[in-house]
Formats: sequence, C-alpha cells, structure tokens
Amino acid sequence: MTIEVMLEQSGVLTLLGMGVVFGFLIIMVIAITVAGKIIGKFVKEEGVKTTAAPTQKSGEVTAAIGAAINEYTKNQ
Repeated sequence: MTIEVMLEQSGVLTLLGMGVVFGFLIIMVIAITVAGKIIGKFVKEEGVKTTAAPTQKSGEVTAAIGAAINEYTKNQ
C-alpha cells in the first residue's frame, strides 16, 4: 500500500465520519423540535410568577455586600 492510497482512504474515512456525525446532529435537532411542538400542544404553559417585593432584609443584604466591596477595594 502506498502513501497516496493510504491518504486517500483516510480522507474518505474522515469525510464519511464527519458526514455521519453531521447527519445525526441534523436528525437530533429535527427530533427535538418536533418533540417540543408536540409537548407544547399537550402541556399548557403557565407563566412564572416573580412578584417578590423588595423587603427590609434584602436592603440589609445589599448594604452588607456594598460594605464588603468597599472594604475589599480599600485593602487592595
């Protein structure tokens, strides 16, 4: 077997392997898209409720974080 034949075979094998992987990825994307649409029809999506009002405790935490940052930058 000559070097040219070996390089040709390795090139064909490389392209074949890349083609198989690329084909699988395309099939996977299509399957996930179809599954998402099918599940979306059966499951009614409820919005996430984010109505947490800021409390006094969160203000204290923010002040503590700010003080820690100031102390850190002052010491650096």
